[in-house]
Amino acid sequence: MKELFIVSLIPFVLYLFGKSRKGLHMLQLNWYDDDHRFLKWIVKNPYKVWINPDMFFVIFALFLVVDVNIAFCLFAIFYIIVGVLFIRSEKTEQKKVKFNFTKRVRRLSVTTLLLYLIPITIMCLFYSVSLVPYYYLILGMFAYFNYFFVMVANIVNIPVEKQVFYHYKHMAQRKLRGMKNLSVVGITGSFGKTSSKNILNDILSVKFNSFPTPKNFNTTYGLILSINNYLDKFNDVFIAEMGAFRQGEIKILCNLVKPKYGILTKIGEAHLESFGSLENTTKTKFELIESLPSDGCGVLNYDDERQRNYKLKNKCHIITIGIDSDDVDFRASNIKLSEKGSTFDVVLKGDKKKYTFETKLLGKHNIYNILASIALGHYLGISMEQLVVAVKGVNSIEHRLELKRMGHINIIDDAYNSNPSGCKSALEVLKLMPGKRIIVTPGMIELGDKQYELNQEFGRQIADSADEVILVGKEQTKPIYEGLQLMDYPKKKIHIINDVVDAYQLIYDLKGKEEVFALFENDLPDTFNEKK
Repeated sequence: MKELFIVSLIPFVLYLFGKSRKGLHMLQLNWYDDDHRFLKWIVKNPYKVWINPDMFFVIFALFLVVDVNIAFCLFAIFYIIVGVLFIRSEKTEQKKVKFNFTKRVRRLSVTTLLLYLIPITIMCLFYSVSLVPYYYLILGMFAYFNYFFVMVANIVNIPVEKQVFYHYKHMAQRKLRGMKNLSVVGITGSFGKTSSKNILNDILSVKFNSFPTPKNFNTTYGLILSINNYLDKFNDVFIAEMGAFRQGEIKILCNLVKPKYGILTKIGEAHLESFGSLENTTKTKFELIESLPSDGCGVLNYDDERQRNYKLKNKCHIITIGIDSDDVDFRASNIKLSEKGSTFDVVLKGDKKKYTFETKLLGKHNIYNILASIALGHYLGISMEQLVVAVKGVNSIEHRLELKRMGHINIIDDAYNSNPSGCKSALEVLKLMPGKRIIVTPGMIELGDKQYELNQEFGRQIADSADEVILVGKEQTKPIYEGLQLMDYPKKKIHIINDVVDAYQLIYDLKGKEEVFALFENDLPDTFNEKK
């Protein structure tokens, strides 16, 4: 009997392995429950967490009145069926960010395994045939509450993870202290950080051996990983992108890398859900500039009222940039935008000479990003003539208004933009395109109490820029739909799907004879995917 019980556990254990892997993936996407993000995801996703085949484990109560041999078979068959359904669901579900089996995930996997293995081992060691129905009910409950087991494993591992963190942090700090000639540039803002980082790297490369943090490595862990694994002894400039969701986080990053130079892109309504207010956002972003030493230099955008009006608490050198503001150190004017890029003139304060720049990057907001890099590059000793050449060679930035050809369709990939200012700029770019203009979007997230209002306004703006609209996620895009309707946008030109993959075929069907330009504006993480 005991042997049959153990055999019946095989499909259950295999299914539990797959589901735990899924739970760990969601935990990873939710930053290992930082700020209770994983718990919030559990609460907001009942169809993924609670309403699934696992819930039928309650039928195991019937095992109390059936023969134990039948119970063995039914339990195994149940988890074979549930396992097959799970595998099919995993194969059809879109994975935007792949599961990264890091060392931390390995440690969590061991802890999760132990949480399950201990009670299962006890059942096997102290097996009693009369308790089999209760064993199965307990095991069924374990599978049903798998996401909570993963969360408990994460809590259990906190002391270990703290020690691991401190070890790698001290390693990074020692490495930085050993690079006496390294200059560190910090870049932060509500949006435009990654674009500015890549632009600055391309521009500084004409004179320096610069290194930017890879991808979106803009957290403490990301900077530590960048320093320990990628920063080279031959680098003389380290460009550190700095992200934050709460006050004090930029200060922590500055204490780690100690930047001498800083660029503040723009302050706006991004991550309001965690910051609480624009005032908190402003104070947090200025933690970079206020961490700079007295012989350091910060670049501020004076077209941003929050930057212009902020009272700095330190005395580092400040360079100001702008397009609309007159009284700035570097001003861009005579801006000409097209579907092929932009041209603009730059005038330095106290210098009447105009320098004409050309870039393949799309959108007015990229002029600000380039202008900030020109300002800092010039301060670091690069001539304006060299900067003109450098800007012309700046590469397109992946997933940020990146224009690329896919078959017979032009894709404007702006998948990493998710804020009101960026979305508005992307629509301005779409409007420039000479052909049929289509937008694919799930809208914006993490905007707190203003999320509905801002997405509705986004819908109003779309109505003036797109010939066809493809909304991804019926629930998520309700405010966009309402905004479109408020502008009397034709319903037949609004298409709603639940999986962005379906957009490609739909675009092809809508193509007609015109050249098509499809803007993919924002791509929500897997945690927001509405596809069941």
